Amino acid sequence: MRYTIPDGVYPTMLTPYTNDNQVDYDGLAELVEWYIGQGVAGLFAVCQSSEMQHLTLAERTGIARFVKEGSRGRVTVIASGHISEDINDQIDELKAMQDTGVDAVVMISSRIVRKDEDDEAWKRNAERILTEIPAVPLGVYECPSPYHRLMSPELLKWCAETGRFVFLKDTCCNIDQLRAKCKAVEGTSFKIYNAHAASLLESLKIGCAGFSGIMANFHPNLYVWLTENWERFPDKAEMLQNFLGLASLAEGQKYNINAKYHLQLEEVPVELYSRTRDYMEFGLPDRMIMEQMNRFTRGFIDKWLDS
Repeated sequence: MRYTIPDGVYPTMLTPYTNDNQVDYDGLAELVEWYIGQGVAGLFAVCQSSEMQHLTLAERTGIARFVKEGSRGRVTVIASGHISEDINDQIDELKAMQDTGVDAVVMISSRIVRKDEDDEAWKRNAERILTEIPAVPLGVYECPSPYHRLMSPELLKWCAETGRFVFLKDTCCNIDQLRAKCKAVEGTSFKIYNAHAASLLESLKIGCAGFSGIMANFHPNLYVWLTENWERFPDKAEMLQNFLGLASLAEGQKYNINAKYHLQLEEVPVELYSRTRDYMEFGLPDRMIMEQMNRFTRGFIDKWLDS
Protein backbone atom coordinates (compact mmCIF):
# COMPACT_ATOMS: atom_id res chain seq x y z
CA MET A 1 0.00 0.00 0.00
CA ARG A 2 1.24 3.49 -0.85
CA TYR A 3 0.33 6.31 1.49
CA THR A 4 -0.01 10.04 0.94
CA ILE A 5 -0.77 13.25 2.84
CA PRO A 6 -2.16 16.61 1.65
CA ASP A 7 0.02 19.39 0.26
CA GLY A 8 0.15 22.63 2.22
CA VAL A 9 1.39 24.04 5.52
CA TYR A 10 2.45 21.91 8.50
CA PRO A 11 3.41 24.14 11.46
CA THR A 12 6.13 22.79 13.74
CA MET A 13 4.02 22.95 16.87
CA LEU A 14 4.99 24.72 20.07
CA THR A 15 4.44 23.21 23.53
CA PRO A 16 2.71 25.53 26.01
CA TYR A 17 3.59 25.16 29.71
CA THR A 18 2.01 26.13 33.00
CA ASN A 19 3.84 28.20 35.60
CA ASP A 20 4.89 24.97 37.36
CA ASN A 21 6.56 23.64 34.18
CA GLN A 22 3.87 21.13 33.23
CA VAL A 23 2.42 20.74 29.74
CA ASP A 24 -0.51 23.15 29.50
CA TYR A 25 -3.18 21.06 27.79
CA ASP A 26 -5.76 23.84 27.96
CA GLY A 27 -3.36 26.11 26.08
CA LEU A 28 -2.52 23.29 23.69
CA ALA A 29 -6.20 22.81 22.85
CA GLU A 30 -6.51 26.52 22.04
CA LEU A 31 -3.34 26.36 19.96
CA VAL A 32 -4.65 23.44 17.90
CA GLU A 33 -7.82 25.39 17.17
CA TRP A 34 -5.83 28.48 16.18
CA TYR A 35 -3.64 26.57 13.73
CA ILE A 36 -6.66 24.90 12.15
CA GLY A 37 -8.48 28.22 11.95
CA GLN A 38 -5.53 29.60 9.98
CA GLY A 39 -6.19 27.05 7.24
CA VAL A 40 -3.22 24.71 7.66
CA ALA A 41 -3.23 21.27 6.02
CA GLY A 42 -1.64 19.51 8.96
CA LEU A 43 0.17 19.75 12.27
CA PHE A 44 3.70 18.54 13.03
CA ALA A 45 3.51 17.72 16.73
CA VAL A 46 6.46 16.70 18.93
CA CYS A 47 9.33 18.17 16.95
CA GLN A 48 12.23 20.47 17.83
CA SER A 49 9.94 23.51 18.14
CA SER A 50 7.93 21.40 20.60
CA GLU A 51 11.13 21.02 22.66
CA MET A 52 10.97 17.25 22.22
CA GLN A 53 14.43 16.75 23.74
CA HIS A 54 13.09 18.23 26.98
CA LEU A 55 9.90 16.16 27.14
CA THR A 56 9.56 12.72 28.70
CA LEU A 57 8.29 9.88 26.53
CA ALA A 58 4.97 10.02 28.39
CA GLU A 59 4.73 13.76 27.62
CA ARG A 60 5.67 13.25 23.97
CA THR A 61 3.08 10.56 23.39
CA GLY A 62 0.52 12.42 25.50
CA ILE A 63 0.91 15.56 23.39
CA ALA A 64 0.69 13.64 20.10
CA ARG A 65 -2.44 11.76 21.20
CA PHE A 66 -4.04 14.98 22.47
CA VAL A 67 -3.35 16.83 19.21
CA LYS A 68 -4.62 13.94 17.11
CA GLU A 69 -7.82 13.65 19.12
CA GLY A 70 -8.29 17.41 19.30
CA SER A 71 -7.93 17.81 15.56
CA ARG A 72 -11.00 15.58 15.08
CA GLY A 73 -9.95 14.59 11.59
CA ARG A 74 -9.94 18.15 10.29
CA VAL A 75 -6.21 18.13 9.49
CA THR A 76 -3.42 15.57 9.14
CA VAL A 77 -1.36 15.08 12.30
CA ILE A 78 2.23 13.85 12.14
CA ALA A 79 4.66 13.47 15.03
CA SER A 80 8.24 12.49 15.80
CA GLY A 81 9.80 12.45 19.23
CA HIS A 82 12.46 9.73 19.12
CA ILE A 83 15.44 11.21 20.94
CA SER A 84 17.44 8.20 22.20
CA GLU A 85 20.87 7.32 20.83
CA ASP A 86 20.41 3.55 20.69
CA ILE A 87 18.41 2.34 17.66
CA ASN A 88 16.54 -0.23 19.77
CA ASP A 89 15.36 2.47 22.14
CA GLN A 90 14.40 4.63 19.19
CA ILE A 91 12.26 1.86 17.76
CA ASP A 92 10.46 1.59 21.11
CA GLU A 93 9.85 5.35 21.05
CA LEU A 94 8.57 5.25 17.47
CA LYS A 95 6.26 2.34 18.29
CA ALA A 96 4.88 4.34 21.22
CA MET A 97 4.29 7.27 18.88
CA GLN A 98 2.54 5.01 16.38
CA ASP A 99 0.21 3.86 19.14
CA THR A 100 -1.03 7.44 19.63
CA GLY A 101 -2.94 7.16 16.35
CA VAL A 102 -1.14 9.95 14.48
CA ASP A 103 -1.42 9.89 10.70
CA ALA A 104 2.34 9.54 10.13
CA VAL A 105 5.38 8.93 12.31
CA VAL A 106 8.41 11.08 11.48
CA MET A 107 11.97 9.78 11.77
CA ILE A 108 14.81 12.15 12.68
CA SER A 109 17.46 11.81 9.95
CA SER A 110 20.36 12.35 12.36
CA ARG A 111 19.10 9.79 14.91
CA ILE A 112 19.03 6.83 12.55
CA VAL A 113 22.83 6.60 12.30
CA ARG A 114 25.93 8.23 13.76
CA LYS A 115 27.53 11.19 12.00
CA ASP A 116 30.37 9.05 10.61
CA GLU A 117 28.06 6.42 9.07
CA ASP A 118 27.01 6.43 5.42
CA ASP A 119 23.72 6.14 3.55
CA GLU A 120 23.96 2.35 3.40
CA ALA A 121 23.99 2.20 7.19
CA TRP A 122 21.02 4.59 7.23
CA LYS A 123 19.12 2.25 4.90
CA ARG A 124 19.85 -0.78 7.07
CA ASN A 125 18.51 0.87 10.20
CA ALA A 126 15.56 2.34 8.31
CA GLU A 127 14.69 -1.13 7.03
CA ARG A 128 14.57 -2.34 10.63
CA ILE A 129 12.19 0.47 11.47
CA LEU A 130 9.96 -0.32 8.48
CA THR A 131 9.77 -3.93 9.63
CA GLU A 132 9.18 -3.11 13.31
CA ILE A 133 6.61 -0.38 12.58
CA PRO A 134 4.38 -1.71 9.79
CA ALA A 135 1.22 -0.24 8.35
CA VAL A 136 1.83 3.40 9.18
CA PRO A 137 3.10 6.18 6.89
CA LEU A 138 6.55 7.53 7.75
CA GLY A 139 8.30 10.83 7.38
CA VAL A 140 11.82 12.21 7.73
CA TYR A 141 12.87 15.42 9.47
CA GLU A 142 16.32 16.89 8.81
CA CYS A 143 16.53 18.09 12.40
CA PRO A 144 19.76 19.96 13.21
CA SER A 145 20.10 18.04 16.49
CA PRO A 146 22.07 15.98 17.49
CA TYR A 147 23.84 16.87 14.23
CA HIS A 148 22.60 18.19 10.90
CA ARG A 149 22.19 15.26 8.49
CA LEU A 150 20.76 16.16 5.11
CA MET A 151 19.16 13.47 2.99
CA SER A 152 20.84 12.85 -0.36
CA PRO A 153 18.67 12.64 -3.49
CA GLU A 154 19.71 9.00 -3.85
CA LEU A 155 18.60 8.16 -0.32
CA LEU A 156 15.31 9.99 -0.82
CA LYS A 157 14.72 7.97 -4.00
CA TRP A 158 15.23 4.78 -1.99
CA CYS A 159 12.76 6.01 0.65
CA ALA A 160 10.20 6.86 -2.01
CA GLU A 161 10.51 3.43 -3.61
CA THR A 162 9.53 1.71 -0.34
CA GLY A 163 6.06 3.27 -0.64
CA ARG A 164 6.08 4.01 3.10
CA PHE A 165 7.45 7.56 3.20
CA VAL A 166 5.17 10.54 2.67
CA PHE A 167 6.89 13.54 4.26
CA LEU A 168 10.28 15.23 4.32
CA LYS A 169 10.85 18.36 6.35
CA ASP A 170 13.76 19.72 4.35
CA THR A 171 16.24 22.02 6.09
CA CYS A 172 19.00 22.29 3.48
CA CYS A 173 18.11 25.96 2.72
CA ASN A 174 19.62 25.47 -0.75
CA ILE A 175 17.42 25.70 -3.82
CA ASP A 176 19.80 23.69 -6.01
CA GLN A 177 19.81 20.82 -3.51
CA LEU A 178 16.04 21.05 -3.23
CA ARG A 179 15.70 20.82 -7.00
CA ALA A 180 17.72 17.59 -7.03
CA LYS A 181 15.68 16.17 -4.17
CA CYS A 182 12.37 17.00 -5.87
CA LYS A 183 13.60 15.37 -9.05
CA ALA A 184 14.56 12.23 -7.11
CA VAL A 185 11.03 11.71 -5.73
CA GLU A 186 9.11 13.01 -8.73
CA GLY A 187 6.02 10.95 -9.50
CA THR A 188 5.95 9.25 -6.09
CA SER A 189 3.87 9.79 -2.96
CA PHE A 190 6.92 11.08 -1.04
CA LYS A 191 6.46 14.84 -0.67
CA ILE A 192 8.98 17.52 0.30
CA TYR A 193 8.00 20.39 2.60
CA ASN A 194 10.46 23.27 2.75
CA ALA A 195 11.38 24.68 6.18
CA HIS A 196 13.23 27.69 4.75
CA ALA A 197 10.88 30.65 4.55
CA ALA A 198 13.05 32.76 2.24
CA SER A 199 13.11 30.12 -0.52
CA LEU A 200 9.53 28.92 -0.22
CA LEU A 201 8.11 30.43 -3.41
CA GLU A 202 11.00 29.20 -5.52
CA SER A 203 10.73 25.76 -3.95
CA LEU A 204 7.02 25.55 -4.80
CA LYS A 205 7.89 26.27 -8.41
CA ILE A 206 10.27 23.30 -8.56
CA GLY A 207 7.90 20.81 -6.96
CA CYS A 208 7.89 21.14 -3.16
CA ALA A 209 4.52 20.29 -1.64
CA GLY A 210 4.40 23.02 0.98
CA PHE A 211 5.94 24.57 4.07
CA SER A 212 6.84 23.09 7.44
CA GLY A 213 8.86 25.54 9.46
CA ILE A 214 9.23 27.76 12.49
CA MET A 215 7.53 30.78 10.95
CA ALA A 216 4.19 28.98 10.67
CA ASN A 217 3.96 29.66 14.41
CA PHE A 218 3.69 33.39 13.67
CA HIS A 219 1.51 33.85 10.59
CA PRO A 220 0.58 30.45 9.11
CA ASN A 221 -2.27 32.02 7.13
CA LEU A 222 0.28 33.86 4.97
CA TYR A 223 2.04 30.60 4.18
CA VAL A 224 -1.30 28.99 3.44
CA TRP A 225 -2.13 31.80 1.01
CA LEU A 226 1.22 31.49 -0.74
CA THR A 227 1.08 27.71 -1.12
CA GLU A 228 -2.48 27.88 -2.48
CA ASN A 229 -2.31 30.98 -4.66
CA TRP A 230 1.24 31.46 -6.00
CA GLU A 231 0.31 30.30 -9.50
CA ARG A 232 -2.90 32.35 -9.81
CA PHE A 233 -1.47 35.60 -8.42
CA PRO A 234 2.27 35.64 -9.25
CA ASP A 235 2.80 39.35 -8.51
CA LYS A 236 1.17 39.16 -5.08
CA ALA A 237 3.06 35.94 -4.41
CA GLU A 238 6.40 37.66 -5.11
CA MET A 239 5.49 40.56 -2.85
CA LEU A 240 4.38 38.23 -0.06
CA GLN A 241 7.53 36.14 -0.42
CA ASN A 242 9.66 39.25 0.08
CA PHE A 243 7.89 39.93 3.36
CA LEU A 244 8.06 36.32 4.55
CA GLY A 245 11.79 36.13 3.90
CA LEU A 246 12.41 39.32 5.88
CA ALA A 247 10.05 38.31 8.70
CA SER A 248 11.85 34.97 9.05
CA LEU A 249 14.71 36.79 10.76
CA ALA A 250 12.50 36.33 13.84
CA GLU A 251 13.78 32.73 13.96
CA GLY A 252 16.98 34.09 15.50
CA GLN A 253 15.30 36.55 17.87
CA LYS A 254 14.73 34.55 21.09
CA TYR A 255 12.60 31.86 19.54
CA ASN A 256 10.40 30.20 20.85
CA ILE A 257 9.48 32.84 23.43
CA ASN A 258 8.87 35.39 20.69
CA ALA A 259 6.47 33.01 18.93
CA LYS A 260 4.48 32.53 22.12
CA TYR A 261 4.29 36.28 22.60
CA HIS A 262 3.09 36.66 19.02
CA LEU A 263 0.42 34.06 19.77
CA GLN A 264 -0.67 36.10 22.77
CA LEU A 265 -1.14 39.05 20.41
CA GLU A 266 -3.36 36.72 18.38
CA GLU A 267 -5.36 36.14 21.58
CA VAL A 268 -4.22 32.53 21.95
CA PRO A 269 -4.03 31.91 25.74
CA VAL A 270 -0.51 30.49 26.05
CA GLU A 271 2.17 31.60 28.50
CA LEU A 272 5.76 32.46 27.61
CA TYR A 273 7.27 29.61 29.65
CA SER A 274 9.80 27.37 27.94
CA ARG A 275 12.12 24.51 28.89
CA THR A 276 14.88 25.65 26.56
CA ARG A 277 15.32 29.30 27.54
CA ASP A 278 14.38 31.78 30.24
CA TYR A 279 11.30 33.75 29.23
CA MET A 280 12.65 36.69 31.26
CA GLU A 281 15.20 37.22 28.47
CA PHE A 282 12.33 38.45 26.34
CA GLY A 283 12.27 42.16 27.12
CA LEU A 284 10.46 45.28 26.01
CA PRO A 285 12.46 45.75 22.77
CA ASP A 286 11.67 42.16 21.79
CA ARG A 287 7.98 42.72 22.49
CA MET A 288 7.95 45.84 20.34
CA ILE A 289 9.36 43.91 17.38
CA MET A 290 6.68 41.22 17.69
CA GLU A 291 3.94 43.83 18.07
CA GLN A 292 5.10 45.55 14.90
CA MET A 293 5.26 42.24 13.01
CA ASN A 294 1.76 41.39 14.17
CA ARG A 295 0.35 44.74 13.07
CA PHE A 296 2.10 44.56 9.72
CA THR A 297 0.86 41.02 9.14
CA ARG A 298 -2.73 42.06 9.72
CA GLY A 299 -2.33 45.07 7.44
CA PHE A 300 -0.67 42.96 4.77
CA ILE A 301 -3.69 40.69 4.61
CA ASP A 302 -6.23 43.52 4.62
CA LYS A 303 -4.52 45.83 2.12
CA TRP A 304 -2.87 43.42 -0.29
CA LEU A 305 -4.00 39.82 -0.23
CA ASP A 306 -7.71 40.51 0.18
CA SER A 307 -7.76 43.32 -2.36
